[in-house]
Amino acid sequence: MILAAGRGERMRPLTDTVPKPLLPLCGRPIIEWTIEKLARAGIVELVINHSHLGHMIEAALGDGHRLRVSIRYSPEKEALETAGGIANALQLLGSEPFIAVNGDIFCDFDFAALRTKNLGNDLAHVVLVANPGHHPQGDFAIRDGRVDDAVGPRRTFSGIGIYRRELFAPLLPGEKASLAPLLRSAMARRMVSGEVHRGTWLDIGTRERLEAANRTLQPGSRERH
Repeated sequence: MILAAGRGERMRPLTDTVPKPLLPLCGRPIIEWTIEKLARAGIVELVINHSHLGHMIEAALGDGHRLRVSIRYSPEKEALETAGGIANALQLLGSEPFIAVNGDIFCDFDFAALRTKNLGNDLAHVVLVANPGHHPQGDFAIRDGRVDDAVGPRRTFSGIGIYRRELFAPLLPGEKASLAPLLRSAMARRMVSGEVHRGTWLDIGTRERLEAANRTLQPGSRERH
């Protein structure tokens, strides 16, 4: 699942007329970079949620054939936040663990590694990254492959994870909810594993970061592959 329902308030006025996932990054919509990386990893059955100007996302991506994937959509009248959006789309995601990734990031993470990830008894496996300048406090601690909310060195949640649908059992379809409380509840039961991605990761959440990403990821840059 690619999460693409955010309004993109920090991107305004750009997002007044274009949904954030379709803003251009090196000449292509931000979301297409993620779709391409998923396709290369053999992950071709996708669900994309949307809200603000969602019809433009559907018009741009269609059924995914052009990008060598199959796309189904989970529209939201009002953006339901991360966990709410996932819970609302569960009927499209099947009964097995599924990958979810934010639609406004650029990274060189190897999604193929998640295809064969065995969660065991865990409810989630999340990918963490070094804390960027705009988020120095981080989100979660990780030790020996276990993620928790304990005091200690924290890293930033990348917006990439694999989840069991049971993690979202407390939520009703259409309920607005963030992901962090559900993860913290599972962490308290030691049911969240994790890993650290040490490669390229960019959170393209503001106009300034989009401009910086466009400067960094120039044609020919190795970071684009």
